[in-house]
This record gives sequence, structure tokens and C-alpha cells, in this order.
Amino acid sequence: MSSNNEGFDPKIIAEYQKQMADLDQSYVLESEAENTDEFANFYFVGIHEGKQVVYDTILFTLRLHHNSELFEIAEHKAAKKFPDFKTIKYEEDENGDLSNLNENEEEIGLYMTEVILDLEEEEAVKVNEHIELDSNLDFGIGLEACLNVDEITHDVIEKFIKEFNDDTLKLDPTLYSFQTEEYE
Repeated sequence: MSSNNEGFDPKIIAEYQKQMADLDQSYVLESEAENTDEFANFYFVGIHEGKQVVYDTILFTLRLHHNSELFEIAEHKAAKKFPDFKTIKYEEDENGDLSNLNENEEEIGLYMTEVILDLEEEEAVKVNEHIELDSNLDFGIGLEACLNVDEITHDVIEKFIKEFNDDTLKLDPTLYSFQTEEYE
């Protein structure tokens, strides 16, 4: 942690606290993040090693973490099977619709889907709630947290911050596996 980390600067902290007070909540969403109902990037003020600091936080659902792990394994297996594999990039056309994949990308995509479905069926990937701190950021302290909740809502964020700051947060050590939900 560098001594010029502005996340520890009392003036910067006061600015964040004012923004939070204006919003009547204990956090400020990262404006450039693509927050979803399963993922939120936000800032809040807490204590780290006895000093007040801004936490740069990523909070996500256990299901999203599980899906990410599955996708990473599927990509790894695809890279082994297809020598010319590169991450599949979905392009949008002018109407916002996804453009068709080329034949090779489609074959790789189908293979990855099969791998993911097999891993799910075998419950080969299990994840649990966790927190990771990163004190080597240029701004504040990085905090990544994964919770077993259906959605990352305002109430979930508020409860997380309160329990984190009160040192009453209890993480569930149970390992979970999820199945892909079928849409009709």
C-alpha cells in the first residue's frame, strides 16, 4: 500500500461520506461499472488496520461466481481441443441483436456448452461465500465479496456494509453447485 493512496485521505473520505449522506445510503455505486442484479461495484467507508479508508468493493452472487468458474473451465478445455481457439466475442448489429458466429466459433460454443452442462450435471464445481481484500490498489482497499443471495439489491449491500463494518459478517462455508435455469 503506497503512502499516497488517496483512499486513506481524510478529505477524500469526507467527500465520499457527503455523497453517501446526500444519497441517504452507506455506499456510492461506481458510475462506470456495469452493475446488474447479480453484480455491484461500489465504494463505502470503513476501517482497515485502524485507519479509515474507502473500500472499492465488488459484490456478486454465488450463482454468478459458479457460472464464471464453469465458463473458465470450459474455455480452458476448448483451448486444448481447438488449437486456433480465441475467446468468442459476440458482436451486436445496428439493431442491438447478436450477429451470427462463424462455423468455427459455433462449434467451439457448442463444445463449451456441452462441457458446462456436463460439469453442472456432475456438480464438479462447487463454490462458497468468501471475501478477499487487496491492499495493493492505487485507491483505497479492494474488497471482493461473494454472497449466497438471489440478487445484489440495495438492502443486500446495506446489510453487507453494516455487518462488515461491525465485524459481525458471517460467511457460509458450505460448498454449493448450481444448475442452469431453463428459460421458456
